[in-house]
Amino acid sequence: MERVAEANAEFYQAIENGDIDLMQRVWAREDQAPDLVCVNPGWPLLRGRAEIMRAWSLVMANVPYIQYVLTETHIGVGTEVAMVTCEENVLTADEDTPGFIANGQVVTTNLFISTEQGWRLWSHHASPVLLDEEER
Repeated sequence: MERVAEANAEFYQAIENGDIDLMQRVWAREDQAPDLVCVNPGWPLLRGRAEIMRAWSLVMANVPYIQYVLTETHIGVGTEVAMVTCEENVLTADEDTPGFIANGQVVTTNLFISTEQGWRLWSHHASPVLLDEEER
């Protein structure tokens, strides 16, 4: 379970640090996991390693600052597949707005597959949580 938690943490570190090389190491290769998929809030479904890496490159090039505070993290580990569910509490900043912008909460499922190189991301699915007026 610890190795899965580390792989999950590396995924978020790659985004926060704008590290595309780490992002490439985090994701499985297509010969290791069929049909890699990534769903980010507001984006169309991304399918295949090339499309996923291209999208993360765009995110990293266009978001000056992003930080994830993960809560409600649960990890389930099978023989060859592991699942991490969590709430992403996202903070961002841009060059035009001083301070931080709280972008809200996202629920996420990350599926990992066991490879010779360790646990690698197979699927990332993130969906926004719609808060009612009192919660905002």
